[in-house]
Amino acid sequence: MRKVLFTLVLVLLLATVVGSVAGQDGEPLVIGLLVDQSGPLTIYGHELENGFKLGLLYAAGVDPADYDNNVDDALAAVTIAGRPVEVVVRDNASDADTAASQARELIEQEGAEILVGAPSSGVMTGVQQVAVDSDVILLAAPAASPAITGANFNVNTFRICRNTFQDFLAFAPFATAELGTNFVILAIDNDFGRASAAAAGVLSSAGITFVQDPIYAPLETTDFTPYLQQVLSSGADAVLPIWAGDSSVTLFQQIDELGVGDQMAVVSAFNSNDIVANSDPSNIGNISWIVYHYSFPDNPINDWLVETHRAAFDDVPDLFTECSFATAQALTAAVEATSGDTLPDAMIPALEGLMFEGPKGSYAIRPSDHQALVPMYIARLVNLDDPDQKFYELLAEVPAAEIIPPILLPEAIAAERTALDTDFMASLAEMTPES
Repeated sequence: MRKVLFTLVLVLLLATVVGSVAGQDGEPLVIGLLVDQSGPLTIYGHELENGFKLGLLYAAGVDPADYDNNVDDALAAVTIAGRPVEVVVRDNASDADTAASQARELIEQEGAEILVGAPSSGVMTGVQQVAVDSDVILLAAPAASPAITGANFNVNTFRICRNTFQDFLAFAPFATAELGTNFVILAIDNDFGRASAAAAGVLSSAGITFVQDPIYAPLETTDFTPYLQQVLSSGADAVLPIWAGDSSVTLFQQIDELGVGDQMAVVSAFNSNDIVANSDPSNIGNISWIVYHYSFPDNPINDWLVETHRAAFDDVPDLFTECSFATAQALTAAVEATSGDTLPDAMIPALEGLMFEGPKGSYAIRPSDHQALVPMYIARLVNLDDPDQKFYELLAEVPAAEIIPPILLPEAIAAERTALDTDFMASLAEMTPES
């Protein structure tokens, strides 16, 4: 019996070795893409899927125009390090348990070697654990909670998208006396909202103080009145809503209906185009930060993204299309560097410290916490009805090297991992936006 078991184990080991060699010579590379197509963050799920697929096409040099602008047909021509690529999409509806189950299924049944996603920060915690347990690389996108590359850090997780610390650091110099110095936060009661509310503390560098603890409301809230009454009675000069998804429209409609903007400044990130277009006209003239708008970057990669996205989807790229596109670029660069080996032992060195040009210009993955450092934008909302969705006046592009988020690694590993950043930081100082 032992001999039979030994033989079986040996056969399996040999199959693994052969599979590994084949994986570097034509074996399909299966990527599991975790999106939200039916939950509260559906709009971001579509941006993630469209941007990621286009990023793979760009990195592989495949033009969807050669396939009648059918992106999925064009993906059949994509190879990375000689390996044909298969993208298997799963809709988790922003449910953490569903996403963790799907991640395991993608790995165990579909053969996914790399996971990408998802829009929800709360979803990512469980998926991060699945990636470690299954020994695969996870590229978090576009979930923005600082905890993903902080308190929940593990060596298998990388993020090419920004985290919310970068939002606030970019905006801090623009948080002028015109906005007042006393702020109150209204945030989603989930991982993204709580971690982002904590990150907003960096605004103290601009002389801002928070008059009370953050006010939290559930993501599924439809009547914000009791929460906005707390905002109005706080005595603050400005309110900082930290929200995401389609319910942002309801929140800002009710902010206007209750006259919040008449009593204090309303300072919030600019959102996806469809959400902004449905916001109240009273928001015109607001100044805030934005992750990406297709009309801001001036470089050939963004030009390709905009032109190809229009042709394929009859629309312009949106808020998170860019970082999903850049995620595909980073994945491709790493797998090419490893000659097709997707195991973490090979991928981690290839991704740590990776610098490349993407739709926003220069991107760099910090080795210590695997957080990408990326440019951000400050803009003024000037209209809500431009037919090309050009809603903004660009006030400033803030280079990646000027908005470096703090390293929030667990204390037990912080000192050892931050030592990895020495050469990286020297190189980062030389980074400038592509022009």
